[in-house]
Formats: sequence, structure tokens, C-alpha cells
Amino acid sequence: MGAPRHILAIDQGTTSTRAVVFDALGIPVAMSQREFAQHYPQSGWVEHDPEDIWRDVLATAREAVGKSGIGAEGIAAIGIANQRETALLWDRTTGEPIYRAVVWQDRRTSQLCAKLRSEGNEGLVMRRTGLLLEPYFSATKIAWILDHVPDARSRAADGMLAFGTIDSFLLWRLTGGEVHATDVTNASRTSLFDIHAGCWDQELCDLFGVPMSVLPEVHDNSFLYGKTAPGLFDAEIPITGIAGDQQAALFGQACFSPGMAKSTYGTGCFMLLNTGEEPVISRHRLLTTPAYRLNGRTTYALEGSIFVAGAAIKWLRDGIGVISNASDTCDMATQVPDSHNVYMVPAFVGLGAPHWDADARGAIFGLSLDTTQAHLARAALEAVGYQTRALVFAMTADGGSSPDTLRLDGGMAANEWLCQFLADLLDVAVERPVHLETTALGAAFHAGLAVGLWSDLDALKSIWAARDRFMPSMDEERRSKLWQGWQEAVGKTLTSTARA
Repeated sequence: MGAPRHILAIDQGTTSTRAVVFDALGIPVAMSQREFAQHYPQSGWVEHDPEDIWRDVLATAREAVGKSGIGAEGIAAIGIANQRETALLWDRTTGEPIYRAVVWQDRRTSQLCAKLRSEGNEGLVMRRTGLLLEPYFSATKIAWILDHVPDARSRAADGMLAFGTIDSFLLWRLTGGEVHATDVTNASRTSLFDIHAGCWDQELCDLFGVPMSVLPEVHDNSFLYGKTAPGLFDAEIPITGIAGDQQAALFGQACFSPGMAKSTYGTGCFMLLNTGEEPVISRHRLLTTPAYRLNGRTTYALEGSIFVAGAAIKWLRDGIGVISNASDTCDMATQVPDSHNVYMVPAFVGLGAPHWDADARGAIFGLSLDTTQAHLARAALEAVGYQTRALVFAMTADGGSSPDTLRLDGGMAANEWLCQFLADLLDVAVERPVHLETTALGAAFHAGLAVGLWSDLDALKSIWAARDRFMPSMDEERRSKLWQGWQEAVGKTLTSTARA
């Protein structure tokens, strides 16, 4: 039998976990996926049970390998992509979490962030990390857990606890507790990592009240992190790639040159613009983030984060019963000529970039007696487009190149109507790849580079291919009118927040 020629990618997301086996051409040959429970203990709080995540990761990985027919000995390496900023701590001896994972959407630390901001700390945080002082990021979540779990701080001080984002926790479990590490993209989303020096920052740890003793080692995205513990699979498999899900998607979309951009539409929407090896510090409340680090050299990106995209469709389905399936929205959007001046501002967990208003809440404007379910479905889809346009404007204003083409991925990218609306509203070509599993593919690319399955970035470029290309067809007058209506709706939402 020759050398293994397949990669197992674990894509651990906000609402589901999937495992995908890719061949040497980047083609998925087997996949398994499971949804898991979301926990909402209080308004604005979102938690996951880490044991649910671990159970599903192991189950889907085994199922995908089984379906592939090649067995664990045919897997050259494992790559991990994960929901970012979600934070948990566990006991170094038992491996048991001391509290549920506090999810990136969670807003419980809004007041702490406001306090730190009022004390003039946001400038320091932005200069070192490229991030804003927001509950979105991990540092205040870590501090909250340490402050609210009995004896947690003393145990941390004694070196008994380990912190990790989801990738780090999975790496710990996969290696049987042998490896406590993460990659540069996940580390950079904690508010504790200096993206210029490439290391944890003592001053930031002191600011947030996080002891450095709990932090993992930080490595390149393509790196031999360790091997799976005996008994997890039929053979030990090297773990050689890790990246936060959005950076993994950028990598999987082969956006390796400055000016290339991708936008992922899942629970939220995350748009990244490759800015090259020099970080661009945003003046319009975007994030500066490492896109990937290979052989010690970092490529950076500007990122705009939208908290709610697919989550609004899920709310239409599960919250108010407007639709039966998420795919229904595509047909419903075409049933009406327009949204009937209905605008949905989906600030269910606050507004992300470029507003960053943690206290904003969702609103629907323009309802009338002849508003139908189709209008609501269309308004939810249009909101995705409007929020994306706001990100493009902010990136351009920050000095980033305005993309000629936007590459889409994520579950919502399967929606034909949304793809065309994005092309029309942004006035750019929109490309949809042959395989939409680009987050998993990015993790696979990183893992494959580390074991020599692919030689370099040029080899990865040759794998990527567009399946569909959507060209803009909307006239500028209509585009401007729609945009004006959206800006008014957002303005009213922000005003109502200020009055509350």
C-alpha cells in the first residue's frame, strides 16, 4: 500500500459538527454531520456542552472515515477548523470542563467590556490585537468563568486548569491529553495575543484578569501538533492543521493574494479581505486578523463580522414558523417582486461590524396588513446583502482593495436568489465554488501542506474551481434606493437602543 493520500477534516461549527474526507484533488469523498444542542440560560447568554461537541466530533470523524472505505491507515493527516472565540476551561488532570463552553455569540460580559472601554483601554487592545473591546472575543469569557466557578481562580493559579478555544480542547482530547496548543488564528481572537509580536501578551492578560498559566502554546496553521491517542481510530493519525473557521474558509477559497475576498454565510456572516503581510489597522471598526501563518510568516486580513445571517432564517423556521425548511426562502423570495419596503435588522444578539452595538436587538420595519410570509423571508435574505455591503464599504475606506470578485461559501451560499442579490447589491461578480465545504477544505489544505500531500500554495490554487458566477444586473438607482432604506432601518434600530 502506498503513502496515504487522503485528509480528514473536522469542521466544528456553532450549530453542527461535520467531518469530511478529502482526496488529493480536494474532492470530498465522504462526509458525516450532526447538529447539537444550544443552551440559553439567560437572555443574551449562549452555551455549548463540550461533551456534546467531543461526542459528535469523534462520531462524525469515525463515520466519515468508515464511509470513505479507506480506513484510518489511508488518512495522511487530520485538519481542524472550529467556531472561533468560544471559550472553555478544563481540568488538566481529568480533562473535564469546569463549565460549559461560552459561545462567541454570548453577550454576558457586555458590561465588563463597557467598563474597560470607559477606562480608555480599547486603544491598547486594538493596537496589540487588531480587535475591539467586545464580549464577542474570548478574554472576558475566560475571566467570567474564573470568577463564577468556585475555586477556579485558585486552581488556575496552581496550574491545574487549561484554557482553550474549541480547537485546543479537541486537540487535547484527540491526543489523550498530551498536547495543549492552538494556532495563530484562534489565538488572535482571544484579545490576549499580540498579532505583531506573535505571542501572548502579559499586559493584556493582566488587563483582563487571565493568568498566562492557562494559555496554550501557539503554532503555525500547518504544523505537526501531535497524533491521535491509541484506540480512537484503527491507526494513529497525525494532526497537522488547525485554523479558525473563517480563516480556514479564506484558505479553502484559495484567497492567497492581497485584494482577494471571501464571505461565509452560516449562522453569522464573516467577510475576510486578504491584505498581505502587513496588517491594516481599521479606522472603521473592522478587525485586523492573521489570515494564516506558514513557515513563521503571517498573512493578514481585514474582517467584518455579522452576528446573524443564517440564524435569522433559523428564527423564521423555528421561532415563528414562517417557513418549514431553510431552502424555502429561495422560492419565497421570487414569489414577490420586492420586499414591499419591509426591512429586517437581525440584531438578535447585537449588531456586529461596523456598528458593534452589543445592546441592539432585532427589529422589522415597514409591516402592513398586506405583508406576507414571502416578504418576511425576502427581507431576511436581503438583510444579509445589506450587511455585506456595509462591510465592503468599510474595508474600502480602510484602504483595502475593493474586491472585483467575492467568493461565497457556507450553507446560505446554496441559495441562488441570495447569490444574485449579493452580486446586484455589491455590483461585483460573485463566485460560488464547486464544493461549498470550503471551511473543511481549508483545514484539509493546512494539514496536507504539513505532510507534503500538496507542495505549496500554487498547488492549492490549481485545485480551486468556480461552479457558478453571478453577475450584477441591478441599475444604480434601485441599488441606491434599497440601500437608503436599509440605512434608515439600522438608524432607527440604533436610536431605539440608545433610548432604552
